[in-house]
Amino acid sequence: MEYTFAAKIEPDPDGGFLVTFPDVPEAITGGDNMVEARANAAEALGLALRGYLVLGWPLPKPATRRKGLVAVPVNAATALKLAVVEAFNASGLSKSELARRLGKAEGEARRILDPDHPTKVQALEAALAALGKEIVVSVRDAA
Repeated sequence: MEYTFAAKIEPDPDGGFLVTFPDVPEAITGGDNMVEARANAAEALGLALRGYLVLGWPLPKPATRRKGLVAVPVNAATALKLAVVEAFNASGLSKSELARRLGKAEGEARRILDPDHPTKVQALEAALAALGKEIVVSVRDAA
């Protein structure tokens, strides 16, 4: 599960830069400079993808890298939340079964699965483990 999408960053006629995502048309943002535009792009992408989950839509699959586009990842906490919800949806488990596997109340499992509820990394990691997944961290140079 990777949550890095190709973004088109272009000059905005009104000044600064406009950022759009061909694979996630709901994510549109901008910035006064390139650094601000890229930071806003990661946030807009995460918000749009969490919105997909809230609406019950499947997440789009990132297309292969395209010439002239820039790779933009969501932040780590959002990536983990997206991974948990996707893994849960694919598992066929009930929320009560996930709660049982986590040793938590069902309400806690529901909060973990709520795309807009902030959840600590440890809880997301435990949920992924309960769903048969493991987290592998990769760090690379910033673009």
